[in-house]
Amino acid sequence: MDWIINVKGMTCTHCKASVEGALEALPGVNDVTVDLDTGDVTINIEEGKVEESAMKAAVEAIGFEVS
Repeated sequence: MDWIINVKGMTCTHCKASVEGALEALPGVNDVTVDLDTGDVTINIEEGKVEESAMKAAVEAIGFEVS
């Protein structure tokens, strides 16, 4: 199952790697794809293993805004 969230403030590959790392550390997250141009982050998860609120909190904890 894929979730797509929009993350504000990502400007470089370091930002991309930080967001990917924060999300991939969550149990139940299989894969993360970040599009720096649009800010869209596609998160492939195991259904029922991780909640959207946890994904948003992980991104916000490293200083980015989820819209």
